[in-house]
Amino acid sequence: MNNIWILVAHRGGARVFENKGPGKGLNLLHDIPHPEGRLKNRDIGSDKPGRSFDSRGQGRHSLSSEQEPTAHLAEQFAKQLSSLLEDGRNQQRYRKLVLVAEPRFLGNLRAVLSAPTAALVSGVVGKDLGGVNPHDMPKHLGNLLRL
Repeated sequence: MNNIWILVAHRGGARVFENKGPGKGLNLLHDIPHPEGRLKNRDIGSDKPGRSFDSRGQGRHSLSSEQEPTAHLAEQFAKQLSSLLEDGRNQQRYRKLVLVAEPRFLGNLRAVLSAPTAALVSGVVGKDLGGVNPHDMPKHLGNLLRL
């Protein structure tokens, strides 16, 4: 098995492609929409942060949440994608993995990958290629498919 899986992900969705060798092109395996990832913080949270009085004086200030709602959604989606990649690895469906995502979401993905799955990562592209036509994807991946 010489299969390479290419995960092209962003907060609004992901696609998993398979490459079976140099010159074989890409086959779309999974198209995973995540429309919640396109929401803004103000659209997710139903309430404004609470308010509190200063312990000294008369000032009031808002209480902050520990994590922005959009960041939480991105982490949850990264975990979902990690689970998909884990299942593929356990079923020996690929021998190498290429991750393609905008830098912040790429960090989310790398943080949740298991050590055995992370060991199969042979290439990383820190760009949002979510809108790229599958036919044009190999142009953006360069030599990563010849590994």
